Amino acid sequence: MKTMTCKQLGGACDMKFSANTFDEIAQLSQAHGKEMFQINDNSHIIAMNEMNKLMQNNDAMSQWFDAKKLEFEILEED
Repeated sequence: MKTMTCKQLGGACDMKFSANTFDEIAQLSQAHGKEMFQINDNSHIIAMNEMNKLMQNNDAMSQWFDAKKLEFEILEED
C-alpha cells in the first residue's frame, strides 16, 4: 500500500489516498475531485481547470501521467 495526497495528484488539498496500484489511487483521486466539484469547492475547481488545460495536449498529459505513475512506483510502502 502506498499513499499520495490530493496535491501530489494534481488536486488542491492534503487529503491522503492509499492504494496498491497507481490506477487505484488515480480512481480515488478522481472520486474525491467529483465530490469537491459537487460541493463547488473553489480551490479544487481551479485545480481541475488546470488539469483540463493539460488534457488539451496529449503529449503533455502523457508526460504528466507517466511522471505521477513513476512518483507512485518509487514511493516506499506504508
